[in-house]
Amino acid sequence: MSDINRQSLSSKAASAIKPDSEKSYVEQASDYVKGTLDSVASAVQPQQEKSTTQKIGDAVTGDNTNRNLA
Repeated sequence: MSDINRQSLSSKAASAIKPDSEKSYVEQASDYVKGTLDSVASAVQPQQEKSTTQKIGDAVTGDNTNRNLA
C-alpha cells in the first residue's frame, strides 16, 4: 500500500481553505498542477493499493471513477 505521488488530504484541505483571490498566480498554478497530477495518480493507482485514507479522500472528492471503499 503506497500513496507515493499522491497529495495528502491535509494539503488538499489547506489549499481549498485559502480563497484563490488571496493566492498569488504561482500558488494558483501550483494548486492546479498538484490537483491534476493527484487526479491522474488516483485514476491509475489500483484501489487495492490505496491506503484507507486515500480511498476515503478519493470517494469524498470524486477523484476516482471507482468509488468502492472496500
